[in-house]
Amino acid sequence: MSTQALFPTLFSPFQIGRHTIPNRIVFTGHDTCLPEDDTVNDALVAYIEKRARHGTGLIVLQVSGVHETARYTSHLLMANDDSCIPGYRRLAEACQKHGSVLFAQLFHPGREIMESADGLKPVAYSASSTPQERFHVMPRALSGHIIKEIVASFGAAARRIQQAGVQGVEILASHGYLPAQFLNPKVNSRSDDYGGSFANRVRFLEEIIDEIRRQAGDELAIGLRISCDERDEDGMTQEIAIETLKHLESKLDYASVVAGTSASLGGSVHIVPPMSYKNAYLQDEALALRAGLSLPLILTGRINQPHEAEAVIRSGAADLCGMTRALICDPAMPSKARQNDADGIRACIGCNQACIGHFHRGLPISCIQYPESGRELHYDRIGMAEHAKRVAVIGGGPAGMKAAVIAAARGHRVTLYEASTRLGGQANLAQLLPHRAEFGGIITNLQEELKRSEVDVLTQRTVTPEELLKEGYEQVLIATGAKPYTPPLERMGNLPVSQAVELLNAKNLPGGHVVVYDSQGDWIGVGLAEMLAKAGARVTLAINGLHLGESLQSYVRDGAAARLHNLGVQIKTYARAFGVDDDTVYLYHTGGGEPMVIDGVDHLVLACGSVPCVSPEDEDSWQDLPVTLIGDCLAPRTAEEAVYDGLKAAVDI
Repeated sequence: MSTQALFPTLFSPFQIGRHTIPNRIVFTGHDTCLPEDDTVNDALVAYIEKRARHGTGLIVLQVSGVHETARYTSHLLMANDDSCIPGYRRLAEACQKHGSVLFAQLFHPGREIMESADGLKPVAYSASSTPQERFHVMPRALSGHIIKEIVASFGAAARRIQQAGVQGVEILASHGYLPAQFLNPKVNSRSDDYGGSFANRVRFLEEIIDEIRRQAGDELAIGLRISCDERDEDGMTQEIAIETLKHLESKLDYASVVAGTSASLGGSVHIVPPMSYKNAYLQDEALALRAGLSLPLILTGRINQPHEAEAVIRSGAADLCGMTRALICDPAMPSKARQNDADGIRACIGCNQACIGHFHRGLPISCIQYPESGRELHYDRIGMAEHAKRVAVIGGGPAGMKAAVIAAARGHRVTLYEASTRLGGQANLAQLLPHRAEFGGIITNLQEELKRSEVDVLTQRTVTPEELLKEGYEQVLIATGAKPYTPPLERMGNLPVSQAVELLNAKNLPGGHVVVYDSQGDWIGVGLAEMLAKAGARVTLAINGLHLGESLQSYVRDGAAARLHNLGVQIKTYARAFGVDDDTVYLYHTGGGEPMVIDGVDHLVLACGSVPCVSPEDEDSWQDLPVTLIGDCLAPRTAEEAVYDGLKAAVDI
């Protein structure tokens, strides 16, 4: 079957302004935390170029601040003086030599400021002094002369970027950023020429576009990123978005459509929607948005696979599709799709852990399934080993599977031993939690990679050090995982106590009043609480932490918090369990030590993490072989660390 038969529209060219995009796949702008001093560096060039090398049609860079007041984090790009030009030129050349078109985002956050470089609260500016609730910012209303200064800075930034050879710019009026703050009458309460009527509220954005065109000329494509709906009762509505696009259509070359706002917890979930949202979930809204518009449209929103993008474009909802996390997870997605190898694409599972999750912690971007992302300088081309060895991998969870694939790719002869009947380890359990079914994709993806490798996979097989020595193995990677940890509890009665994993495999869930004791703040506690509440139990979630889902990426956590609230789950925080009797769970407040007693309990469920399956004594028994522990058997963590352990260990052989 030809590529044209599979994805004829996705791989057709498209014109934006004066530039021909070779296909409809877009790597949309997203923060990477790779820049270290406001400028383009080797890590960012390598990250971007890898997506260009594999055939991405349009690449849009992460935000570039246009003015000193645009610094919303300590690790963004700045385009506010000419020193930025050489860095952008490096990126333009890196993309264009592979045939990709490169655009850059022009950005001013207004009141949406997360942090400052020195830890002090910065002065934030907005259309009006309307507070921002998510980051607890009270902005200063912009004066007329600073508005003019910022407008001019958009034009100057565009000129610099155009001089560097970048082919287009994208103004961010999405997610409640500064242009949206002017457009939104619930934020903008000005009484001058920039407030009141729609014509006044759109003036700031209109002046920006005109200034960009004046300074950068007609060769530069100009786009507008806008939220079709900010998903907040005080946010910008779809009606305002439509009115804005219709008003500015003649001045723009394209629009890029998203949803949500950075200003609220509920609205911010849509900045990077997690796996609880269906794929291509904004398709119908995009159809309504573009009715009566001839403006080319890019749509994002969990469009993970080529067939989804093909369907979106054919529906008329968009002309191009933003597939950013798909390309973080598998940079080779476009080239695989072109080669009709859809099964070989490593599908994003929407976990948000190492992409936006890293950004919110100020760390360079990556992917739990593909830790090579963001680490291209180290792992882009792993190469062949100098000497091929016989390698045994013990354990077929994510760590062992990744290690086996990479070791085989480097030319080693690899055998993977798995004691159970199936591969996947604890990921098989994780996918059983509510809104986590897609997590099983990590197993599916790694199994496909194993199938394409030269790894000999043996299930239902245990193996001893003596057997491996006899077989002549030269390197052993142990990835046998972890087992549930039971905290020391004083038991003074017969209250039933279960481990979380027991319930995930149970045919019947406990009813009545169930307490879930969560000492980890991860998916397991909140997932079990939701599962039990949906089954009819009255649930109390007791958390040894500051708040629900403390270890989770915020967009994932906030969605879970909303669901538990709607289900009536009671939450107790700062709680450490120390005992039970027949119908009572005893805890104390970790902040002050005061007792916390939960009466009338029918069942206690423990979600308290794990301990390694390999003890120090077990480790000593392998001392006659070169052994490396990886994943949870080294230290119980998450799938991200397990897969990265597998990569590192295999590259080091």
